[in-house]
Amino acid sequence: MTKVALLTLGCAKNQVDSELMLGLISNNNDFKLVQEAAEADVVIVNTCGFIQDAKEESIETILELAQLKNKGRLKGIIVTGCLTQRYKDIILEEIPEVDVILGTGTFGDINEAIKTVLAGNRSSAVGTPAYDYRTNLPRILSDSHFAYVKIAEGCSNHCSYCIIPKIRGPFYSRSIEDIKKEVDWLTEQGVKEIILIAQDLTRYGEDIYGKRSLPELIKTILKNEDIQWLRLLYSYPETLPLEILDLMIEDERICRYLDIPIQHSSNKIRKLMNRRSSREELLDLIQRIRERVPDVVLRTSLIVGFPGEEEDDFSDLLDFIKEIKFDRLGVFKYSREEGTAAAELEPQVPGEITEERYHRLMEIQQEIAYSNNQKYIGNILEVIIDELNDEYAIGRTRYDAPEVDNIVYIPEPGNLNKGDIVSCKIIEAYEYDLIGETINEKSETESGK
Repeated sequence: MTKVALLTLGCAKNQVDSELMLGLISNNNDFKLVQEAAEADVVIVNTCGFIQDAKEESIETILELAQLKNKGRLKGIIVTGCLTQRYKDIILEEIPEVDVILGTGTFGDINEAIKTVLAGNRSSAVGTPAYDYRTNLPRILSDSHFAYVKIAEGCSNHCSYCIIPKIRGPFYSRSIEDIKKEVDWLTEQGVKEIILIAQDLTRYGEDIYGKRSLPELIKTILKNEDIQWLRLLYSYPETLPLEILDLMIEDERICRYLDIPIQHSSNKIRKLMNRRSSREELLDLIQRIRERVPDVVLRTSLIVGFPGEEEDDFSDLLDFIKEIKFDRLGVFKYSREEGTAAAELEPQVPGEITEERYHRLMEIQQEIAYSNNQKYIGNILEVIIDELNDEYAIGRTRYDAPEVDNIVYIPEPGNLNKGDIVSCKIIEAYEYDLIGETINEKSETESGK
């Protein structure tokens, strides 16, 4: 029996693709899935190719596997994902240890790719970027208590810094009916937290229904009473339907959490980025969100060192961050990516200046994050348990997405299990971590009378 391992790099959308590949492989009785590459006959690498750091990580992973192959412990390497879709046959040409490459639209042919490797052949099967996501596809979940659901793929925004439209193709949505079936299947498996994802979640439905239909999708999904948390990733400010805020208030299962990637505040830089809304419109939107849902947690992502970013533009961004005080924030150093409009812009910001601005911004955000987290001390929050060891449990609140946001440490986990949702009293708070203790809700309520 052929042993197969799969390594996933990059974002949650890649994780979904990997889970589908694992499902397909598990359906073949001639293949056995293993966790470690060192134990495998064939290893699959699902790559990321979004920015330079991601490309380097993907290439380094492939080269490490090539060493295993050269030592005779590994029979074949299959590479798929964004890197192969972007660079097609270059990987086969430059890394002879790679046997087969698949693209973002052809990873469903993974079993045939494994057979090609075992036959001693090399091939490239990178086609169009779109993949037909359907509920009836087999899938092996990475986690038993939360799962990502792709409601759309691709992107049609054409931000000047971003290569995703060329890698993943134009924006296209799945039907409400098919998504609902997938969510129902996931909750039947015991999944408690459903995370809807797309490159631009808020444009959902405009291509197949002629209008943006995210509110209708959410209402349909929530007919499933087994959903305990519903999280939305990612909400572009230009297309955010404010009806979502009303739904958050009406149904507490919708996490009061919005990831709104703005990238920059300077109107000059936003125009160069081909982002449509202005600084003033962003401020107005955020004010309206917080007025309607006062306890909402806002996350954003920013880019520093974009071509043409002068000190005044960066100062504008710092002032914006100080005014808004985002609860969660990620910062990327601009990566000059071939094939993007921004790669041709001048002047490009020197790397040392980009690095310095990155650290200045992160220092300010660290102070904001610490201050924001102090409000949780003494509060009782629901926490979903993601990990356990002998010393403590690690979880997240409703206000935190997996892997990118705050985590809650619970000492002396006792009888807690992975996937439990428990009430915790927060006793300490730091920049990115909270310390909590589980409580008996009834006795806590009575003691407060």
